[in-house]
Amino acid sequence: MSNSRIESIQCVFDTRLDTLAHLLRRAEETFAGSASFLQLRLAPDMAPFGTQIAFTCNQPRNFVLWSQKRPAANLDPAVETIQQAHAYIERTKEQLLSSSADDARLATTTRVDLGPDIYAEMSGEDYVHEFLLPNFYFHLVTAYDILRMAGVAIGKADYMLHLMPLVKRGPASQ
Repeated sequence: MSNSRIESIQCVFDTRLDTLAHLLRRAEETFAGSASFLQLRLAPDMAPFGTQIAFTCNQPRNFVLWSQKRPAANLDPAVETIQQAHAYIERTKEQLLSSSADDARLATTTRVDLGPDIYAEMSGEDYVHEFLLPNFYFHLVTAYDILRMAGVAIGKADYMLHLMPLVKRGPASQ
C-alpha cells in the first residue's frame, strides 16, 4: 500500500473494522453464542449494539461509494443475528480493500444529505475528516461501551488492537 491519503484512510477503516470484529467475538464468548447482546443499548433512546455495528460499517461503505462517485447507501440497521453482524463487517472490509480512488477526490465538493430538506456541502477532505471518521468512531466507541456496560471483559487493549503490530517488549526508554 502506498502513502496516498485515500489509502491511509482506507487503512484506518480496515484496522478499526478488525477491532469491531474482535469486540463482536468477545461478546459471543461472553454470551455463549446467544444473540441477545445485539439488542443491548446504553440508553433507551440510543440504538442497540447490532445497529451500532451497521452504523459503524456504514461509514467505510459510504466512503467507498463516495470514492466511486456513487450515492451513499446504508445497511439495514436491524441486525438480528450474529451471522448478520459478522457478514456486515466482512463485506465492508471486502468493499474497502477492493476499492481505489485518487487523492484528487478529496478536493471535490460533496453534498451530504442529513435528513429531509437539510444537507451540508463540504470538500471531500471535510466529508472524510469531519463527517465519516467522527461518525465511525462514535459508533465504534458506542459499541465498545455497550459491551463494557454489559460485563464483557474488554479494555483499552481490545479497543487499541490496531497498535499490537507495533508493540515490543524491552526496557523503557530514558
